[in-house]
Amino acid sequence: IHLATENEQYLSELPEHAGSFKDTRIVEFIFLLSEKWRLDQSTRYQAVELLERFMIKQVEQMWESSSGSVKGGAQGQGSTWSSVRDEIVNTFVLRLVSCIQLASKLSLHYSRVTSDRALKFLQSIKYSYTKQELLESELAVLNTLHFNINVSTPLAYVELLLEVLGHNGCLLPAKPLHQVCVQLLDFCYLTRETIYDTLLKITIENSTPNKLQVAKFLTVKEDFMLLAVGIISTGVFILSPGHWDQVVEHLNCITGITPQSILEFSYAVLRRILGSTTS
Repeated sequence: IHLATENEQYLSELPEHAGSFKDTRIVEFIFLLSEKWRLDQSTRYQAVELLERFMIKQVEQMWESSSGSVKGGAQGQGSTWSSVRDEIVNTFVLRLVSCIQLASKLSLHYSRVTSDRALKFLQSIKYSYTKQELLESELAVLNTLHFNINVSTPLAYVELLLEVLGHNGCLLPAKPLHQVCVQLLDFCYLTRETIYDTLLKITIENSTPNKLQVAKFLTVKEDFMLLAVGIISTGVFILSPGHWDQVVEHLNCITGITPQSILEFSYAVLRRILGSTTS
């Protein structure tokens, strides 16, 4: 109930440009760096969500600040925004590393990414930041997000729903299913645009959605509960198809998400996995 409420609250306050910083290259960078530092599974998702929320807020604040300080018309505003954009680009990798650091501290404090490890990595890719600049970057993320950084990730939704399914008597291979769900979640993060583009076209029954339909679909793309339900449904279909109907029925009862929506999400994921263009 708590996760469902948190999800609904987030969707009700969704920024216009939500998802803009979940580009495949960014997600892959975070995943690979988390793997290099041997971080907990949940850390990489937390880092993606922190970076996404931080960057959107930072861009909004910098845009408002630049717009308010410009009095020279469109040309002056354009040049000011250009300098703001340059600043965002120049500090992006540093902010990304800071988000991974913060996520690692939330996950397991004893295996956190220390300043020395972070600096060593940044130096290896030709950035010459100091420990002070690294600390200031962490504080910038914290201050921009008003220290609200302990956000639930889709993995938390998946794991809790798996527990509820087990409690409700669904006889599923728990450990293998969890492993498949984590792999599917990684896959969905890395192929996000293709999967949701397929899902949108299925939903509207049209291969060329208009701008309004794309804008309205944003809440679907950011719905962690739908993502978790779709991941579990797909995992069960792969591992134990005989249980699929039962699991979908249970997921529908637990979350209120319709069997049709669950089916469509699983279809979009499986189609992307198989690389199929046919029904």
